[in-house]
Amino acid sequence: MHNLSPERLRRAVVLVAVSVAVSGCTDLAVRLGLRTRLAGVPISAVSVALVTRRDHSAVSALGPGQSAQLVIVATNPEGQKFVTVGAGGGKVLFDSYVIDASVVNVSKRGRVSLPADPLLSEGRTGHLRITLVGHPGVAAELHIPVRYDIAYQLDFPGADGAPGMDGMAGFDGMPGMDALPAPVDPATGLPGTRGPGAAGSNGGDGGDGSNGQDGWPAANVRIWMRLARAEPDLLQVKVLSGVRQSFFLVDPHGGSLRVLANGGQGGRGGSGGRGGRGGRGGDGFPRGMDGQDGRPGSDGRPGGGGAGGTITVSVDPAAQRYLSCLSWSNRSGDGASGPAKIIVEPVSSLW
Repeated sequence: MHNLSPERLRRAVVLVAVSVAVSGCTDLAVRLGLRTRLAGVPISAVSVALVTRRDHSAVSALGPGQSAQLVIVATNPEGQKFVTVGAGGGKVLFDSYVIDASVVNVSKRGRVSLPADPLLSEGRTGHLRITLVGHPGVAAELHIPVRYDIAYQLDFPGADGAPGMDGMAGFDGMPGMDALPAPVDPATGLPGTRGPGAAGSNGGDGGDGSNGQDGWPAANVRIWMRLARAEPDLLQVKVLSGVRQSFFLVDPHGGSLRVLANGGQGGRGGSGGRGGRGGRGGDGFPRGMDGQDGRPGSDGRPGGGGAGGTITVSVDPAAQRYLSCLSWSNRSGDGASGPAKIIVEPVSSLW
């Protein structure tokens, strides 16, 4: 077997590592030492934490629709640490543990998420119990409070109009024929006068671009808002548009909901095709005239913007002081503000 240089060995290791990452071959990764399982490793304690995916900062609570990354650290009797893959930056596979979850969901790669529907978590606390496979006595638990002081956003956009087709370019004109060579005078042997060159043909006109299509209007949106409870204040919000229905719990002290119902933008008009170039005049005496260039096609007109959706808000009198937590944008595709109406009236429980 040939000896590999350190550089070639390094490249081979990198190539294998990339192949493992792409193929997802967990068993091969374990055999190569890139990943590990804790079967047979004496472990005395396990700890667990949640961190953000972006900068791995600590996460103490989750709001509806939010997620975080799970980090599990196992410690052996000598104090050596074994950290999970992913956000933890270690080698230990998550299948080294049995993870029992309530209220929250946990993926095979350690992503912990809270359902977006607040009805599934209202009044409850997320909980994880993590047990080392084959060692039920080595376990850790994590309570995950639910928070509602987050910025929600909901979008009901109108589709943009399709762009117009560009016009076809005009055909270039044909060049004029060159005059025949001047005849030679048989008496003197001198060349005579050469004939005129033929004119080039005119270039064809470019085709017109077609008009862009109008943007589609946004859907109309109906919103109801009331106090879910008074101490501490928590807002119950229902948003309905067509068959799409969404529910929110909003902490008015830091939380908000923004609803978008903007119309689609009109499609751009197609560009007119360029005019064909006139053909070159043929050589001769005199030289033939060049053909005229064709006219460029006209650009198509842009489509009109779709209308913004109508926003109608019913707010219970007890929640009226928190209207600033609710905002919306319902502009047309051309930028004009759409209609909106706020009705202060009793709103019964929304679920």
